[in-house]
Amino acid sequence: MNISENIIELKAKLPKEVTLVAVSKTKPVSEIMEAYNTGQRIFGENKIQEMASKFTEMPKDIEWHMIGHIQSNKVKYMAPFVSLIHAVDSLKLLKEINKQALKNNRIISCLLQLKIASEESKFGMIEQDIIQLLTSEEFLTLQNIKIEGLMGMATFTNDEDQLSQEFQKLNTFYTTHKDHYSLNTLSMGMSGDYPIAISHGSTMVRVGSAIFGERNYSI
Repeated sequence: MNISENIIELKAKLPKEVTLVAVSKTKPVSEIMEAYNTGQRIFGENKIQEMASKFTEMPKDIEWHMIGHIQSNKVKYMAPFVSLIHAVDSLKLLKEINKQALKNNRIISCLLQLKIASEESKFGMIEQDIIQLLTSEEFLTLQNIKIEGLMGMATFTNDEDQLSQEFQKLNTFYTTHKDHYSLNTLSMGMSGDYPIAISHGSTMVRVGSAIFGERNYSI
């Protein structure tokens, strides 16, 4: 598995307007540095403390994205440095991110997660919840967060028609509301389905195994 070659090959396939997040969760610093030395600067993690540990060890021009489900009590560990939080699924979580951002004198960028998958295990809000959140008086008081856009995770399936329907649902919601709410990022698509996601308007893909190989579940 040649990480450098994988990144070069992947970036050659991606439209120039699509941002690549290299999903480095469970991967050692040595492998992430191989990607870094190939020019990759955006990495995604799903565990806050693992990401914080890597942040301390690695070059400071890296943008760290939190892509996993978040426990509110762990936000403080990433608030000093995280560049983008992908999977925000409640006003309660946004309020905690805002609180910790204020403590660190930062404005933290976030994406709101729309539930598009049929699987019960997938997190996310329904469309009316997102509109309700964005129009609530409480949300308007949060000065230390910025909603950059939306994210979604499709069902884990090989059914391309289903994937297309789920990604299109997110794209439709995004394009309907992006101007009104100044949204500019649509994060959808992973190693197995990113080409379909891009065909449905994704501007940011989260790719792990196609770069680093299968992840180690024993960690």
